[in-house]
Amino acid sequence: MTIVAALALAAGTFAFRWAGPALRNRISFPDRAVRLLEIGAVVLLAAVAAVTALPFTAGHVDLALPAGVLVAGLLAWRSAPLPVVILAAAGTTALLRLFGAG
Repeated sequence: MTIVAALALAAGTFAFRWAGPALRNRISFPDRAVRLLEIGAVVLLAAVAAVTALPFTAGHVDLALPAGVLVAGLLAWRSAPLPVVILAAAGTTALLRLFGAG
């Protein structure tokens, strides 16, 4: 059963990747729909970042991870290169945890 599910996911992924270039010139969306889709993608990414970074558990509150995400967000907003964003966020989180803030 697992192999069938993996093959189905592989086929679906291939179909989606093929459909983009194949249908690019055949389908057009109104400008408003394009803007809404772009905004929706940003909102979805922000929601995923918030859910994974913020401490929603009732136990120990870890402030190091949200601080690292905040640093990454600020650097990304300032158009820093991706390796710099990743290293700064990881370094901030690691240093805060090293000094007991996490």
